[in-house]
Parts: sequence; structure tokens; C-alpha cells
Amino acid sequence: MRARIPVVVALVVAALALSGCSSDSLAKDYGNGGANYTDDSGLPVQIPAAKRTTPIDFTGTTVDGKTLTVSDDRAPVTVVNFWYANCAPCRAEAPFLQGLYEKYQSDGVKFIGVNIFDQSPGALSFEKTYKITYPSVMDVDSGAARIAFAGAVAPTATPTTFVLDAKGRIAARIVGQLESQSILNTLISDTLAESK
Repeated sequence: MRARIPVVVALVVAALALSGCSSDSLAKDYGNGGANYTDDSGLPVQIPAAKRTTPIDFTGTTVDGKTLTVSDDRAPVTVVNFWYANCAPCRAEAPFLQGLYEKYQSDGVKFIGVNIFDQSPGALSFEKTYKITYPSVMDVDSGAARIAFAGAVAPTATPTTFVLDAKGRIAARIVGQLESQSILNTLISDTLAESK
């Protein structure tokens, strides 16, 4: 019996050590096969207006070298999508994002991409390939956009898409690839209706 006590203690210590790793993003990444993107279902989390927190604001440099500050000109809805060029789900959802941007552009809805990994040449190549016409900020060096969302509903994986209301508060979040336009379309439409 005494000989088994050290074994049990060792197993408990190992279990505690492993449970400590569960919050480590690198450990999670390794456990998921080493990919830097999520394969979550893309189901939305909606936040009722009464429970929304402070407005999101950040300044970044766009792919073409312009300065973009989110709060400069608040839209009735702003869609913010975190992406990078070699992210397979980001590539798959790019046409849906562009299609919704075109659909809601006349309603004043803004789309902003946040590239978390690439430098401008890679981002420009992606935008050209997928015919993306809304602006993206390059966040790899400053991390300003990721910091702005931290503590609110932080993007935990790429792609992540946020819908901001007219006050710049997070109204909804989708973690993972958009499987179709329909979910994001509904989130935009619902948030747009709030400002009318």
C-alpha cells in the first residue's frame, strides 16, 4: 500500500500540471494539430443591448498605408473580421464577407478586416485573389485591434468576426469560419434594425 502512495501522488501532480496547460494557447494549438486557426462551427454569440460593454476603438494602418481609426466615423453597424492569408477558413469565408459588404454598403454598414499575421504584400495578394474591397488593418506589429477587443469578447482564434452596433459596442461574435452568409446576414440585419 505504501509503495502505491508515491505513484498516486505522481499521477495527481501530473494531472494538475496538464490541467494548467489547458489554458495555454500554444498547448491548445499543438493539441489541435498545430494550426493557428479555428475549426469551430461558426455559431454566433449575441449580446443583448442592455449587456453590451464599452465601445471598441483602435487605430491601425491599412494594407495600402492609410490610417484607419474605428471611432472616427461610427456606422450603424461595423463588421470586424480577424484573418490572415494562409488561414484556410479565412479563404473559404472571404467571398461571404465581400458579398455582405456589397449588400449592406448602401445602408452605411462598414467592414474592417484585421490581419493578424501578414505583412502588406501577403495581405494585398489575398485581397486581390478574393476581390476584397473593404479595408484591412495590419495588426501584426502593433496588436492594437487585438488589444481593443481583449477584455470585452476577445477573439480567441482566427477567423473571428464581430458585429459592432452604432455605438461601437460588440453586439455579436462568430468564432470560426462562416459556413454561409446567412448567420452573419441576420446579425447585421438585426443590429441595423436597432439604429432605425
